Amino acid sequence: MYKTTFIALAVLLCSSFLVNGGKILVAPEDGSHWLSLKVILEELHLRGHDITVVVPSGSSYIKRGASLYKTITVSTPSRQEIIDPYAASNIKTKLEHSSEWTKLLAEIEFMVSYSTWHFNLLNELCEDTRLMDDLMNAKYNLVLSDPMSSVGVYLAHRLGIPVILEGMMTWWDDPHNLIAPSPVSYVPIGLLPLSDKMTFAQRVENFMAFLASLVVLRYFNAVVDDQPVIQKYLGGSHKNLIELLQAADLWLIRSDFILEFPRPTMPNVIYISGYHCKPSKPLSNELEDFVQSSGEHGVIIMTLGTLVLKLPERITEDIAAAFAQLPQKVIWKHTGKRPSTLGNNTLIVDWLPQNDLLGHPKTRVFVTHGGINGVQEAIYHGVPMIGLPLAMDQPENIFKMHVKGVAKEMNIGNVNKDNFLEGLKEVLYEPSYRENMKILSDLQNDQPTKPLDRAIFWIEYVMRHKGAPHLKSESYKMSFIQYYSLDVIAFLLVLCLLLPAISILAVRFLWQRVFCRSKVKKE
Repeated sequence: MYKTTFIALAVLLCSSFLVNGGKILVAPEDGSHWLSLKVILEELHLRGHDITVVVPSGSSYIKRGASLYKTITVSTPSRQEIIDPYAASNIKTKLEHSSEWTKLLAEIEFMVSYSTWHFNLLNELCEDTRLMDDLMNAKYNLVLSDPMSSVGVYLAHRLGIPVILEGMMTWWDDPHNLIAPSPVSYVPIGLLPLSDKMTFAQRVENFMAFLASLVVLRYFNAVVDDQPVIQKYLGGSHKNLIELLQAADLWLIRSDFILEFPRPTMPNVIYISGYHCKPSKPLSNELEDFVQSSGEHGVIIMTLGTLVLKLPERITEDIAAAFAQLPQKVIWKHTGKRPSTLGNNTLIVDWLPQNDLLGHPKTRVFVTHGGINGVQEAIYHGVPMIGLPLAMDQPENIFKMHVKGVAKEMNIGNVNKDNFLEGLKEVLYEPSYRENMKILSDLQNDQPTKPLDRAIFWIEYVMRHKGAPHLKSESYKMSFIQYYSLDVIAFLLVLCLLLPAISILAVRFLWQRVFCRSKVKKE
């Protein structure tokens, strides 16, 4: 017995020396982005890594004083001051059936204002010279950041250490579009609801959207470069934001080709779709009793995530009235005014255990805004969806799920009692939705390694090797003309034009020198 115990202790002691904890500086995004990133941080903490998180003072999700990490609190205005008007504006444009151009302008305006918020945070950091000296002296091995936050890439650039970006794909910071070949003939730009099977008219539309995205990125770069914090602390020789994103050592992407359409990718893009997904835990007694009371009909789950706290009253009244017509029980996360049309079958809550409810065998349909975390959890547990996309990546996520036959896409601006009820019945009683979702769920769960293990391996890989330059393409250093070989094509065209001209001139010259001279001599 003592011998066995001694061997076990020896193994534990030896394995402890194998843990090579590093120092990681985290510049996260708040809200649902943080909730998923925290899963990775928990695993890194278990492996002995020392984690420091940059926390905006107004954050309601990133807790200070946690045992998991240390914090650096930066005084900033509330993030919700930007998010709330943006969410309200998106709902308004949908209700008013605004044009795609109006929606694009709203997205650009949000990009600029939200980036300005991030630059205010970065400025607070840089202005604190003592803090920056401490960050320099701390000898961090890595910056782990969200691509939506410009703070992480600039901090890594200033500290001279590798950076890993962990996040979702949106049309303006999608690593595919930024660093990988993206033929617009079959790679849809995220701005548009297009698949990889496009008609000629759709390819024209996609090409125009691609040109528009280039103009927007150029404008965005100009706005970023004009920020006082960039001019003051990074000097005239700094790289712009897009270049810093392109130069990231690694991208950990919360997606994969179960969700995406097939397209070219790069060695430093690692797919970790569903890394936060896990088996469901038992519900509270109150929720379990409510779910079990649904009998054979099951339950419907509805939540619109962290971005939108409440919908316009007219829409909630119609949604509640539609729910009341169903035999299923409904659990609805709703923080606005209680609808007068609410049925006895609907339970309204301020918060719900989304993953645990989706994993419950009685859950039949998930009504969602289309956030990537919820979409992946629905796939993991095999629950078909009704999508009410509101902003950012949500329309793109729901469109892709619609194309794959696992979601019913609805425009929040057109929702009324009748069409919402019809959509619910379609997803509830049309077997193809659940059958297609079962296929996607099997594909997502059939992987050689767990997505979370994959994420941790690559983070530690970059730390061990002090970066991953061998995985990065140098294409981002090329100009638009060089990247598309326009200079080479122009050179070859000139050659093609010059060679015949030179040949003609040479023939004329020889004709005049030889044949004309011979003729003169004969005469």
